[in-house]
Amino acid sequence: MKNYNKLFIFAVFAFSIFAACNKEITEIGSDWTELIPNQLDTNAGSWKPITLTAVTDIQIPAPEASNSAAYQAELQKVKTTIANLTADQKAAIQYWSAGGTLRWNQIMRGLVAKYNLAPQDKVDGTYPVPDQTNPFAYPTFPFANPPYAARAYAYVTVGQYDALVAAYKLKSQYKRATPYKNDATIQPSVAKADIYAYPSEDAALATVSVELLKFLFPTEVEFLNQKANEHRWYKFWAGAATESDILAGDSVGRAVIAKVLGKAKTDNMKNALGTQAKWDSLAQNRIVLNETPWKSMETPARPPMLPFYGNVRTWLVTDLASIRPIAPPSTSSEAIKTQLAEIKSFTENPKRENVALVHFWADGTGTHTPPGHWNALASDLIKKANMSEVRTARNLALLNMSMMDAAISCWNTKTYYFYPRPSQLDPTIKTLTGLPNFPAYTSGHSTFSGAAATILGHIFPSDKANLNAQAEEASLSRLYGGIHYRMDCETGMKTGQQIGAAAIARAKTDGAE
Repeated sequence: MKNYNKLFIFAVFAFSIFAACNKEITEIGSDWTELIPNQLDTNAGSWKPITLTAVTDIQIPAPEASNSAAYQAELQKVKTTIANLTADQKAAIQYWSAGGTLRWNQIMRGLVAKYNLAPQDKVDGTYPVPDQTNPFAYPTFPFANPPYAARAYAYVTVGQYDALVAAYKLKSQYKRATPYKNDATIQPSVAKADIYAYPSEDAALATVSVELLKFLFPTEVEFLNQKANEHRWYKFWAGAATESDILAGDSVGRAVIAKVLGKAKTDNMKNALGTQAKWDSLAQNRIVLNETPWKSMETPARPPMLPFYGNVRTWLVTDLASIRPIAPPSTSSEAIKTQLAEIKSFTENPKRENVALVHFWADGTGTHTPPGHWNALASDLIKKANMSEVRTARNLALLNMSMMDAAISCWNTKTYYFYPRPSQLDPTIKTLTGLPNFPAYTSGHSTFSGAAATILGHIFPSDKANLNAQAEEASLSRLYGGIHYRMDCETGMKTGQQIGAAAIARAKTDGAE
């Protein structure tokens, strides 16, 4: 990517940071046109779900016959609605017809950016912790830092995928045609698609998305309910679904929610922060080995960011210890002195192109985080490819399961070795970007990017070389910025690629290929 393009995009990110700090959600993609997929993927009901034991776990009542009085009354209601659309309903049709899965991804990235703000210290020098049971109290819940964000992106996209697979399975079972096929006088305001209507995949998608996001961002209930109501009903307003289609889709979404939330509530995230005694023990474990442990460089010292996130349950990797990188060099070794000298050369004599990379890939406070950056890149590729809703959900689920596992693996490694940042070992190093408040080894950006580029390169093989190049840029940007050693970047990339390979293995067996 040329430098001026990077700087332009950085300016856009800077604007999004400003919006986030002002607690506003700015939606992008207003110029998106209606999604007309290059293939409908009507066989998606046979694809392998993630949280559901089997798609047949979900049951809904059979629909009324198309010639029944009840269904004919539904068709009349559709026609009456079409004839009396409000301006808001017309706007909702235009907005959501661009692709519900991608729209929810945009909304989620906006929420992550809005809540990616670290709490301020109290007068006694301690830091308050967001409380999910009292989310409106300061600091508001959540602090959507990179590990939290990776988990949020994963659960929402997994839920979306499973809901759509279940909806497509039931569509093929009941085979109810769309309103405009059952009544030729109905002219929909969205493109006609050769797909069954019952249950509504949009309603299933809206329900699972909104319920998961309300769990993850509980102070946004009003905003999220509004968006879900638009998404759930826009096909009805457009003449492409009846009320019973939508209610059945809502039932599918609620059944999937029970499965996904069941996993989320028992994945050990509640223990990711730990206690002062546990944080102290991490440092002491390094001191007894005559090593310098990581410490917070903030004043007052801030607790490490979710140091026990590495114990959260994974999606794809079954044995974290098997992919944990080897120990880094001793903090007093000549090897680390050589790496420190390299870092100092980059920060004292920064090249313009390196500085552009540092800022483009910073993804710090007030942004949608590194996982959000890769979601934005993936969304752009998906939109250009005109993928169906269900294939979009599947691909984003693969991406985000990879990045959540990347976060878990990376944090597991960070806590295990508790290795200090370069500027801690050499205070003369002046970083070119914000210093994250957690250990150095390995690089989160590198692990996220290695995983993301690997799975996306499989999904978009013609873009593989460019994706790998972007991952390399993201990784090196942390070295150029003075906040990571080269070993952090290179080792993190390799670990991420291993996780991405596990996602590819699943992709090859889920039935979508």
